[in-house]
Amino acid sequence: MSTVFEGYERQYCELSANLSKKCTVAASLDGEQKKQKVSEVKTGIDEAEALIRKMDLEARSLQPNVKAVVLAKLREYKSDLNNIKSEVKKIVAGNLNPSARDELLESSMVYVVTASADQRERLMASTERLNKSGDRIEESRRTMFETEDLGVSILQDLHAQRQSLLHANNTLHGVDDNVGKSKKILSNISRRMSRNKWIITTIVIVLVLVIASILYFKLSK
Repeated sequence: MSTVFEGYERQYCELSANLSKKCTVAASLDGEQKKQKVSEVKTGIDEAEALIRKMDLEARSLQPNVKAVVLAKLREYKSDLNNIKSEVKKIVAGNLNPSARDELLESSMVYVVTASADQRERLMASTERLNKSGDRIEESRRTMFETEDLGVSILQDLHAQRQSLLHANNTLHGVDDNVGKSKKILSNISRRMSRNKWIITTIVIVLVLVIASILYFKLSK
C-alpha cells in the first residue's frame, strides 16, 4: 500500500466523520445558523472531492495487484461522499416538517455511528501498519548500530595489528643494522688477522735467515 495514499485516506476519513457530524447539527438548526453550517459542509465537501481526486491519481500509479484493492476502497469513499451530498440536499431542501426532520436526524445519527465505526477500523488498521513499520525501522536502526560497533571493533583490531607490524618492521631494521655492523667488525678482524699473519710470517722468515746466517759464520770458522 502506498504511504501517500494512506495519508490521503486518513485525511478523508477524518474529514468525512466531521462532515457527517456537521450535517446532523445543520439538520437541527434554522435560519442563518443553518446556512452557515451548510456552507461549512459544502466547503468540506470540496476538500473531500480534492482528496478523492488525489487518491485516484495515486491509485492509478500503483502496481496492478495493489491497484485493484485501492480502487475498491476509493469507490467506497466516493459512495460515502455522495451520501453526504444527499444529506446536504435534504437539509437545503428547506421547510421540513417535524416528523421529516426527526427522520432525517435519526438517519443521520445512524449514518454517523456506522461511518465512524468503519473509519475507526480503518484508522486502527493504518495505525497498526505504521507501528509495524516503526518496529521494522527500529530493528533496522538497531542492526545498523550493531554493524557500526562491529566495524569500529574491526578497525581497532586492524589498527593494533598495523602497529604490531610497524614495530616488527622497525625491529627487523634494527636487526639488519646490527648485522651490518657485525659484518663490518668481522671484516675488520679478518683484515687484521691477515695482516698479522703476514707480519708473523715475515718475522719468522727473518729469524730463520738470521739463524741460518749465524750458523753459517760459525761453521765457516
